[in-house]
This record gives sequence, C-alpha cells and structure tokens, in this order.
Amino acid sequence: MKRGFTRTRIAGLVLMVAMFFISAIQSKAQQTKPSSSGYAPVNGIKVYYEVYGEGKPLVLLHGAFMTIEGNWAELLPQLSKNRKVIAIEMQGHGHTPYSDRKLSNLNLAKDVAGVMDYLKVDSADIAGYSMGGSVAYQFAILYPKRLNKLVIISSTYKSTGWLPEIADAFKSFKPELFDNSPMKTAYDAVAPDKTNWNKFITQMIAFAGEPFDMGDANIAKIKAPVLIIAGDNDGLDKVELAETYKLLGGGVSADMQPMPKAQLAIVPAQGHVSLMMQNATLLTYLNAFLK
Repeated sequence: MKRGFTRTRIAGLVLMVAMFFISAIQSKAQQTKPSSSGYAPVNGIKVYYEVYGEGKPLVLLHGAFMTIEGNWAELLPQLSKNRKVIAIEMQGHGHTPYSDRKLSNLNLAKDVAGVMDYLKVDSADIAGYSMGGSVAYQFAILYPKRLNKLVIISSTYKSTGWLPEIADAFKSFKPELFDNSPMKTAYDAVAPDKTNWNKFITQMIAFAGEPFDMGDANIAKIKAPVLIIAGDNDGLDKVELAETYKLLGGGVSADMQPMPKAQLAIVPAQGHVSLMMQNATLLTYLNAFLK
C-alpha cells in the first residue's frame, strides 16, 4: 500500500512539472525572441544560451529537466525590458548536448562562468530556480567578485534542505515516468541528438538523488545581496530555510539595527511547481530587488 502511494505521489510530481511545460508552450506566442543565441564552448562541452534585451546583465538558470522556454517564457518579456538577460540551458538540457561528463553543481557553476567569459560579461545578477538555484549558490561561492545580486527561487544549497519525502521521491524516480511527457516532447523538439533521451534522464535521476552540501560557512561568506523566494509548501524544509536566511544576515530586528541586504519572501498557498507560475508575484519581487 505504501509503495503504491509513493508511486502515485511521484507520478503526481512529474505531472505537475508537465503542466508547467504545457503552460509555457501555450504562452509561446507571447515570448520575446532573443536578440542573439548560440553555443559557448566551455569545459569540454558546448552550452546553449539566449540573450534578450539590453542593460545590466541578468543570468537565468532553469530547473531540472527544463528548458529556457519551459522555465522562463512568461518572465522573459518583462525582465528584458531594461536588462540584458542571458538564459542558459545546462548540460544535457534543451539545445545543450548530452555529455558523459560528471553532472554536478560544481561543473554547472563553472559552465555559467564560462558562458559569461564567452559573452565578455565580467559580472552579473544571477537568478536560479530549483536545480538552477543550487547552481547559483555554487556560483556565488566560487566567483564572489563576478556576482552582483543573487536570486534563489525554491531551492537550497544542501540536499537536507528538502523535506525527507522530497529526497525519497528523487531516489524513487524511474526513467519510464518521463516517457510520453511534455518534457520529452520539448527535448525531442530541440535536442541536438534526441536518441540521448534515456541517457539524459538516467543521468539526471542519479544527479537528483545524490546528497550534496556546499557548507554553512561558505553560504555565510556570500557578500552579495540575496533574495530567497519560496512557496510555503514547496518541499523545502522551512526551518532550514530560516537558518539559511540567518546565515545570509537576515532574521534580525530591523527596528533596532540596519535592514539586512538579504531578503526572504514566502508566497502563500504555493508548491514547488505552482510557485513558478505566479508570474506577477515573481516579477514584483524581482523588479524591486534587482532595480
């Protein structure tokens, strides 16, 4: 009975991500076309990127199994009105080819720096959702002088930052759960070699189930202003999230001392996937923080 219930919950999670993709695909007509796009040769692979608008650079990092369009389609037109937005598709995702290279937050963060080098961007604001948020944390640790502001959406810098049932779900993922899904349709539409789908999914499942911890001390050393956005029921352990906020300088009485540079926004009645669909709310927070 317990096994069946777990499988149902996992299938439900995959379905929610699929709904996210469907929503993005339906809004495709509204998406702004990139001013430029291409592949940056970095760290032994070629990473696909798209550039929108002009102004101060903002790098966007998508969530697991997603693409630029699937994650950011609704937000790109607004964010690029007065910013140079650089959206990246990470190893094996979307247009970026599958690679047997070790998939890790460390390697992905180095890829982000490599794309910035290729585009001659010295420093930027970084915003990451879910897996992209973990990569953004890693980037902040590795390249503090290249980071202006950091936005973390429904993510953590350590695997124990997720509730136990989420970690268990990651471990229980099976490749067949993603067959005939909108994620596979999106992959087939843009992947350089769609025959790598099974390899990609297997690699991603292994990556999602691997414990990681970037270290409390490293998070406490982040000097850039950080905005954390989370849903109240998005699978993150809110006790751990509060501790993260404190490590970044938050959680003080601002009536008795200066307001901290870190900010924390908990959006009510939102899960991990539904949070990313709250475009108006996210834009309000992002525009206020990044201005």
